[in-house]
Order: sequence, then C-alpha cells, then structure tokens
Amino acid sequence: MDTIRKSDATRRQANLVDYDQFYAGFHWEDAERLLDGLPGGKLNIAFEAIDRHVIQGRGDRIAIRWISKDGPRLDFSYAELLRETNRFANVLKGLGIARGDRVYSLLGRVPELYVAALGTLKYGAVFCPMFSAFGPEPVKARMEIGGARVLVTSHSLYRKKVAPWRKELAGLGAVLLIDGDEAEADTDTHDLSKLMAEAGPRFSIAATDPEDMALLHFTSGTTGRPKGAVHVHRAVVAHHLTGQLALDLHPDDVFWCTADPGWVTGTSYGIISPLTNGVTMIVDEAEFDAGRWYGILESEKVNVWYTAPTAIRMLMKAGPELAKDHDLSRLRFMASVGEPLNPEAVAWGDRTFGMPFHDNWWQTETGGIMIANYASMDVKPGSMGKPLPGITAGIVEKHDGMVREISRPMTIGQLALKPGWPSMMRAYLHEEERYRKCFVGDWYLSGDLAMRDADGYFWFVGRDDDVIKSAGHLIGPFEVESALMEHPAVAEAAVIGIPDETIGEVVKAFVALKPGYEGSDELMLDLLGHARKRLGPAVAPKEVAFRNNLPKTRSGKIMRRLLKARELGLPEGDISTLESDER
Repeated sequence: MDTIRKSDATRRQANLVDYDQFYAGFHWEDAERLLDGLPGGKLNIAFEAIDRHVIQGRGDRIAIRWISKDGPRLDFSYAELLRETNRFANVLKGLGIARGDRVYSLLGRVPELYVAALGTLKYGAVFCPMFSAFGPEPVKARMEIGGARVLVTSHSLYRKKVAPWRKELAGLGAVLLIDGDEAEADTDTHDLSKLMAEAGPRFSIAATDPEDMALLHFTSGTTGRPKGAVHVHRAVVAHHLTGQLALDLHPDDVFWCTADPGWVTGTSYGIISPLTNGVTMIVDEAEFDAGRWYGILESEKVNVWYTAPTAIRMLMKAGPELAKDHDLSRLRFMASVGEPLNPEAVAWGDRTFGMPFHDNWWQTETGGIMIANYASMDVKPGSMGKPLPGITAGIVEKHDGMVREISRPMTIGQLALKPGWPSMMRAYLHEEERYRKCFVGDWYLSGDLAMRDADGYFWFVGRDDDVIKSAGHLIGPFEVESALMEHPAVAEAAVIGIPDETIGEVVKAFVALKPGYEGSDELMLDLLGHARKRLGPAVAPKEVAFRNNLPKTRSGKIMRRLLKARELGLPEGDISTLESDER
C-alpha cells in the first residue's frame, strides 16, 4: 500500500519537526528537565500531573471532562482535581495505610477511579487498576499476588466479585465503596464519599524517590498466573515526553484516549500523560457505540484521539457515512495502539477523516510508547513507525544463548530494545527468574517478531509463539490478516497454524464479516482466491472459518492462541482478560 505523505492536516506545527535531528541529539536528561520535580531530586507522578499546573497558575483549566452513560457531563479543573486527590490521600492516611502499600481499583470509567489513582500516587502508595468486568477469580489472583491493602470499588462489584472470598485475603485492610452502604456488616468496609467529605483538602505530597514503586500492571501470559509488571515514579518522564512526541499533545488540546484504565494504556495515556502535558482529557463512561463516539468527537471538539484497532475496525464496519454526518474539523491527530493496525484501516482513516491513523508499538513491560508514526513523518500503512528518541530498537536473533543484531532489511527477527528508558518495568513482582529471562546481553527481548526496512521503519510480524512455520516459510499472521481485511466482506480476521505432517503447519483463517454478508462456500472460495492473489499460494490460508465474533482481550487484542487451543483441543491457559467470545 502506498505511503501516505505528511500533509497540512495537522493544522499546526508538530512538536517533533525533524525526527532524525531530534533523535541524534536527544538524551533522557533533556526530558527530565521538562518536568518540575520535587526538592532533593525527588519525583512524584501526581505532582507532575496536577499540582505543578496549579502552582504555575493553570488551575482553572479543565483537566477531566467526564461524560456519563446517560449523557450529563462533569468537569474537574486542575485546581479541583488537586483538592479531590488531596482528600483521597488524607483518606489513606486516616486508614493507617503506609507508603508503598498497594491500592487496587475495581471500577468502570467513573470519576472516583481517576481521583483514587492520582491520590494514591500523591500519598506514595502503589496504584493497581483492574478491569471491572473481571470475574471473582482474576480479581482474587491479582490482589493476592500484589498484596492488596486497599480496594476501591462499588457496592455491586464488591458483593459479586470480592465478598465471597474476602476473608481469604488477610492483608486487605480496607474496602472503599464509591456508593457505600452503611448497612455493610464488615467493619473495614467504608463509604468513600463519607470519608472524602471528612478529609481535608490540603496534603503535603510524598517526597517519593524516582525509583520508588508507583504502578503495578498485570499482563496475562499463555500459561500460568498473571504477571505483575512493576513501574516506578520515574516512568512519568517517558509518559510526558511520548505524549508530546508520539501523540503530539499541546497544552491547549482536548484529548481523548478511549482505553479503560484497567489496561496500561488507560493509565499511561488515559491519565498520566495528558495531565502532565496540561491538556483537557475526555473520559466516556459508556462502552463503544459508533454514533456516540462520533458525537463526542464533534461536541467536545477533540483535537487528538488515541484508540485501538478493534474500535477502528468497528467504525469501519459501521460505514464512512456516519462520520460524514459530524463536524470533525477540530480533529488534528489520530493514533492507535493495542495490536498492529492493518494497512486498510490506516488508508480508511485517511479517506474518511482526511488524515491517517498513526500506529505505535509498546507493551505493558515498556510502560510507554517505544516505536511510533509521528505527525511530521510520512506514514507507511502497516508499519509501526520509528523508535522514540532515546530508544534503541533492533531486530535480533538468538544463537547459543547470545543475541546478534540483524542488519539486512526486511529480515524477520525478534524485536529488541536496549534497556535504560525511564518507563521500563523494574520487575515482575515476586518472579525474579521470569524477569531475568526477558534480558539477554544488552537487549530486552519483547517476544514480538518484526522486520526493519531500509528507511528505518519497523514492521510487526507476530508474537514469537504466533508465527506459522509452513514448508520452510515463516508466516506472520498479521500479513495474512491484513490481506483478508482488504476484502470488502471482511470486518476482522485472525490466522493460526494447524499442524500438518507434510509441511509442518497450514494456515487457517477465522473471519468475522461486515453487515450484509453471510458466510457461504462461495464466499469462502472468494476469500481463498483473494488471499492467494495477494500473498501467493505458500502464504495464503488453506481454510476459512466464519465467526460472528473473534475472541478478544478487554484491551482489544485478538486471542489467536485461544483459537488455536480450541482448534487443537489444548489447554486454554489464562483467559481472565477475555472480553468478547463466540465459539
């Protein structure tokens, strides 16, 4: 697919004008100087996100505009957010919570979640978000691993997902209910609104060290218990900078990150980065609805929009006419994360909005954006872009316990990063050996396979354990899925390898169709022919199965391993993050 040239669609000068020049001269110390810090070399995420803006006279600016499911809006200025987070910090103090204790949230996108997150960081405790849709067992596992001391949740979620096993978690000192019930029998279950009303609006922010633990994010593996990735206060340096460079945030922007804070994106870029950059951030309580989303983009005059490939494909499924019914002229920059963005989705964005979606790549473990398509650069649809200034990325291969960087363009290898960036995870909690295995020599190994072209753009191939080995070929599922997405009938696609005695594995595709199309033998043959024409017989799928929906995590990633496990009758592994599913 043709390169999409940079244009005047950004409507203002980008923060990163000359990538090569900036990259060559950049040092992380430069990014640290963009923040205020605390006396004595201390650093606190909440201070950088809230207090410094108030100190500098920007307290009246709207920090958060919350849109309820039913439509009413609630605004929090930076000054109001300062007072509310101070109150929450004082609530923790009154409960006898110690610095470094773990404070968990089990909430939807409601104001109390954002106040709790920032108030926890301000106090010097550790914040750990969970998806409100988790069942009792995933909630219990995460709270056990992290040693939860406080849980902020609702009465309904508490009764359904925590109360049945609560006595098994001896360390849980307090449950704070945002809609507290005075009739609760547990003496350590509290009405948060009552405690907040009694707490003072002033608080002396904790003088946390840059390396003090701040955030605990859980990520699921193919097997075993979820991994708790530890992030420190110094991560804010990367959150702030990537907001400026990869998302092109300016202080007068209205920014909307659609991610739930239960996912790392919803914390790094749905809370911290926009607030450190002083923007107004939109929070929508409701779940996805194409018409509602276009309405929010229009009514809130959103300038920068950060969303996920799954949501983009759902908008594509709804058709471009819906977008044309809205005034989206304030929209300046669009970005995507969560899984690779198919080239057709990038081109669709350019046709529909007059600008492409800018894909970027990072992981829970990296804490922030590592590779991106920038506002001032040409976009190659299907590419992740180029490394962030301060990040050294490479394509490597392992040999005899060592790694060697691959220099030949468009050669498949493991995507690796040189350690040392501020938001790099510092540990998997209680799993030192698992953490050490992520590093070989001078490299952090991401577990993703990718390629780098002659211009320095990186291209995703697939997770190391997703790649299909067929008749001597390494086939990346993303390439096959992207080709299928170009067919007018296809809304989503997922590809796996099925064992074959002759060639090792054959490619099988699972396809969800757009409205107006039905699965049939005729359509299956048409899709197989389309793929053979685009990819050649060695790479194209040999079989297509139709599904109404594909299994996805709550962050929007299609769970190929789950499709494969079910196809082959293998254990399904950890499916605690599973959201949509149809067998």
